[in-house]
Amino acid sequence: MSSHREAPAISKDPVADNTDLYAFVSPDDASKVTILANYIPLEEPAGGPNFFMFGDDVLYEIKIDNDGDSKEEITYQFRFKTKVGNPETFLYNTGPISSLTSPSWNIRQVFSVTRLRNRSPKKKVLGEGLISPPVNIGPRSTPNYAALANAAIHSLGDGIKVFAGQREDAFNVDLGSIFDLGTLRPFQNLHLLPLPAAAGKDGTKGYNVHTIALQVPKSELTWDGSTPTDPTAPSSVVGIWATASRRKATVRKDDDDDDDDDNDHRDAGPWAQVSRLGNPLINEAVIPVGKKDRWNRRPPERDARFVQYYNHPELQGLLPVLYPGVFPNLATNPARPDLIAILLTGIPAGIIPGRV
Repeated sequence: MSSHREAPAISKDPVADNTDLYAFVSPDDASKVTILANYIPLEEPAGGPNFFMFGDDVLYEIKIDNDGDSKEEITYQFRFKTKVGNPETFLYNTGPISSLTSPSWNIRQVFSVTRLRNRSPKKKVLGEGLISPPVNIGPRSTPNYAALANAAIHSLGDGIKVFAGQREDAFNVDLGSIFDLGTLRPFQNLHLLPLPAAAGKDGTKGYNVHTIALQVPKSELTWDGSTPTDPTAPSSVVGIWATASRRKATVRKDDDDDDDDDNDHRDAGPWAQVSRLGNPLINEAVIPVGKKDRWNRRPPERDARFVQYYNHPELQGLLPVLYPGVFPNLATNPARPDLIAILLTGIPAGIIPGRV
């Protein structure tokens, strides 16, 4: 689910900012799972001449927990590399881009996919030199964008497919209203500071994100290699989250560095996680601002440290104040074991029929 610009540090580093995560049984093949990990929030489509791209210096990962310990048993890693055809032009493209091999496409990205898992083989490169499609520039530069995007869907063997590129943001949220003192349109006439009732607006409409889409067989994700069809079976339950990481050290060049490498910095050291996303809106609307960057750095196995904010979320206490008389059940700011179960610990046995 979604969290756009949810923490102070990552809001200044959009190329590494997780915006959405979706995971579902593939509608075209019930034996497979589709995972969508989105990055780079609120991309204005008319972003030239330097259009939005994945970060060459970012490690993007999709992580799978299939035994309920909040630790990843399987990780899919994605690394990107930008290639420039002609560095002596400022143009992203010098003519229409008619295919993924079009010579008029000047700035392009390729990527690799690597799978890490606890069982053998522990590390496997699933694909290299995979092309990411160009951004959707306009009718002259990308006259058949759908064909370009479809051509960038890559089959990696063993029933695995991948796509990495720009997509329209599918998350619908009234950003302009909800962060204006919790205004809930169309009920803003009931607010403590009322305005006439008005329809809500999709604040992300017309903006893009960069999507990593991965389709894999269920048997690739389950702990026993099975393809479960019963949603109450233990092997049917997996935890999925996405992350972005950067190297711990960055050394920037000065004016005296006159080598042929146009990069203005060097990265070194181990990877450090700077963003993550799993359940909806946790860091955006549950974790307080002083702990948001810390939450982004930590793995899910350490989330018990934040349980107090799930149990008494700040928004729950604000709603009865902002909407007098509208939320009487929240007026006493009751404890929320339901939110803890749904969003943090997992639903206990016996709540859902068939779950043990």
